[in-house]
Amino acid sequence: MIKKESKNALREIRHKRVRKNLSGTKEVPRLNVFRSNSEIYAQVIDDTVGKTLVSSSSRSLKLQNGGNVEAAKLVGKDIAEKCLKAKIKKVVFDRGGYLYHGRVSALADAAREAGLEI
Repeated sequence: MIKKESKNALREIRHKRVRKNLSGTKEVPRLNVFRSNSEIYAQVIDDTVGKTLVSSSSRSLKLQNGGNVEAAKLVGKDIAEKCLKAKIKKVVFDRGGYLYHGRVSALADAAREAGLEI
């Protein structure tokens, strides 16, 4: 009998597979995305020291509905503005094992439009 794995467990497997070849440095940190059903989170990480440089989320922006594409666009714009304020112009995008579709792509597109180079 084959044990059925949860969607999140399968996502974590995909995320580990992507992270083998993806790392953030001080010059080009990693923009990580995590989404739940009700919120979306983004953080910019320097993997050489394991430190979060900048973060933003639909929860920190106190959005009414944080689980939709509009919220993802606002979080993407906010994270880009915070990065530019912290003198971070270029990042490596880490989709976190999610498909590059919907809220994840909306966040990345909004960050690009706000001036962040991905």
